Amino acid sequence: MSPTPAPIGGEEFTEVVVVRHGETSWNASRIVQGQMDPELNEIGRQQAVVVARRLSKETKPAAIYSSDLKRAAETAEIIAKVCDVSNLVLHEALRERHMGYLQGLKWDDAVNKKPDVFRGFDIFKLTEGSDPDSRNQEIPGGGESLNQLNERCVSCLNKIAQEHIGERVVVISHGAAILELCRHTDPPNSSIRRNIPNTSLNVFLVSGVTGQWILERCGDVGHLKGNSFLENSFGGDGASA
Repeated sequence: MSPTPAPIGGEEFTEVVVVRHGETSWNASRIVQGQMDPELNEIGRQQAVVVARRLSKETKPAAIYSSDLKRAAETAEIIAKVCDVSNLVLHEALRERHMGYLQGLKWDDAVNKKPDVFRGFDIFKLTEGSDPDSRNQEIPGGGESLNQLNERCVSCLNKIAQEHIGERVVVISHGAAILELCRHTDPPNSSIRRNIPNTSLNVFLVSGVTGQWILERCGDVGHLKGNSFLENSFGGDGASA
């Protein structure tokens, strides 16, 4: 079992286990989901059961927080039931990035239509010839910039962590949102490639004193190993494709 977070150097940390939702038919078909609302497919439900069983063998979470989009909320409900956690809170601040007019398109078509949007997803560094202010660019049709997504998700996770100092909580979110949470732990101007598969575990320690974040684990899908039909080949919401 994973122990309750212990003080480090006199500081108490909240252990925040961020889980990406299970697979949807849109994931499997490589369609831009954003804040569109497809539900889990059968593989996604099985993935959610498997990750829930893994979490049930570890320290019981004090609470479960989730995006209110169906694919995340259903994953959270499965985890809450298996882990016997009654405190389940749905929060729209944990939603996926709004992808504006790209939502509903095939990923290849979306990349061809707006390549600068996707240049920032994977490596988070400016490439030669790209707009140096690209992280502030909103996607037409009501879409968010990467900096808006980062501010929304980081602020929400900080509030959750402050409410559960010294405890463990589970958070269910989405591929691009989780990449921004991971990016918050990186040194300035770094360019770290990450893959966030469906139902991967991404574990953060957040200080209750200084607010410091430590990324302890990222993209962990050990629970899916040996179940090849549950391991999706598409790394997730385009954010890590």
